[in-house]
Amino acid sequence: MKEALLIFAKNAEYGKVKTRLAATIGNEHTLLIYRQLLAHTHSITKELEMDKILFYSGWINEKDEWENQVYHKKLQQGYDLGDKMKNAFKDSFTGEYKKIVIIGTDCYELDAPIISEAFIQLNNADVAIGPAADGGYYLLGMKKFHPEIFDTIEWSTSKVLEQTNSVCERLGLSFFLLPKLSDIDYETDLKKYPDLFLMKNKEA
Repeated sequence: MKEALLIFAKNAEYGKVKTRLAATIGNEHTLLIYRQLLAHTHSITKELEMDKILFYSGWINEKDEWENQVYHKKLQQGYDLGDKMKNAFKDSFTGEYKKIVIIGTDCYELDAPIISEAFIQLNNADVAIGPAADGGYYLLGMKKFHPEIFDTIEWSTSKVLEQTNSVCERLGLSFFLLPKLSDIDYETDLKKYPDLFLMKNKEA
């Protein structure tokens, strides 16, 4: 059974990543932190055995730290986050994949065992969801394409998880909730991670 891990990443550009974080700590410090989040995501996914597809926000970088022989590289397509994820799932399910999980690069608490657990839980559940502490989710997995999961969702709000669960219930889909983790969106989020926070202070 072929499995795919989709990774959504923004190109690491000054002034274009983690804008809510940058509003209080500045673009330079934010870019350093975002690069560390990218490195973390790379480190926890590199050795996973399923196919890995990296979706860039702006352009495909063939010469970055994401090895071309390990990661298939594509561009995100769509007008908002939901549309982009929907298109990524749709495109991936047209191939041989029977289980697909998507993650971002904002969750410093995410690790390889949690990602693997999502694929395992899809043996029984229709959908696997990684709840984020802010009301969103850091992971979503499916074994069949359900485009409705991405429609009528108020993205970047505290309602995303609740609305996603409601859609699953309306469609009669069973879903498994993984451990609740925290994304890094604001300066207060950095206090949980001294290594990231100290980087900010060191460069100040």
